[in-house]
Amino acid sequence: MLGFDISERSVSRWMRRVSTPADPTQRWLTFLRNHREAIAAIDFFTVPTITFGVLYVFFVISHDRRRVLHFNVTPHPTSLWIVQQLREAFPFEPSAKFLILDHDAKYGREVPTALRSMEITPLRTAIGCPWQNGVAER
Repeated sequence: MLGFDISERSVSRWMRRVSTPADPTQRWLTFLRNHREAIAAIDFFTVPTITFGVLYVFFVISHDRRRVLHFNVTPHPTSLWIVQQLREAFPFEPSAKFLILDHDAKYGREVPTALRSMEITPLRTAIGCPWQNGVAER
């Protein structure tokens, strides 16, 4: 702003270096290992039909034994339909304390709100990181 030209190398010599924390993947993997029994994940996959249509399969999978807790099929998923599926997957007392979901636009605001009302903590994965929801992505 004062009109002096300073090279990046000069600035980097005088700036304080920030220590980098431990590997972020290690922190996430540690969380998954420590809370395996209390984690479930949700996701969609598509199935093409013989009439060239697409069906969306919604499923809830448990992390501890990789057991499918609930699934259903629809041609047009909406956030209210997903909330109803979650109510059917956890009808009485939820077996999961955390639910991993990605940043899909289908979830909207209704799904995290419904999860909190069911006393389940929604955990969103980072954008473009399918490995964070590896159990459901496989």
